[in-house]
Amino acid sequence: MLSRHLAELYDVAPRVLVQALKRNTERFPEDFMFQLTDEEFQNLKSQVVTSSWGGLRRATPYAFTEQGVAMLSSVLRSPQAIQVNIAVMRTFVRLRNYLATHKELATKLVELEHKIGTHDKQIQSIFEAIRQLMASPDKPKRRIGFHTE
Repeated sequence: MLSRHLAELYDVAPRVLVQALKRNTERFPEDFMFQLTDEEFQNLKSQVVTSSWGGLRRATPYAFTEQGVAMLSSVLRSPQAIQVNIAVMRTFVRLRNYLATHKELATKLVELEHKIGTHDKQIQSIFEAIRQLMASPDKPKRRIGFHTE
């Protein structure tokens, strides 16, 4: 997660979050947090086609790993920071469980497919249907303009 987004969640100014980091650098090794390079930041901005990056910046944002987010609760000690940190950690756990389950299911599907072989077209069509159900659904595109429907 980016420092800008975490500051918003914790209801502090980004500079306050960065100040707390600089006062506690020993708590944030490279595998907990790192600062984006100018090139990485420009690439990220080009991927997110919105103008909500807050105008001019003197420094690139910091990116936090799950452990870095957890460490923030010891640096930002407000009640809101603690509650936000709990919610973020629960989200990371749910995401990890979801990804593990999805990966296990995909692996079992491949194993089963290899056991059955490629001779039966009907079974292959069932496997294809299951893969399509496992795929992330495409978000419906929003229609632009005024519609009377």
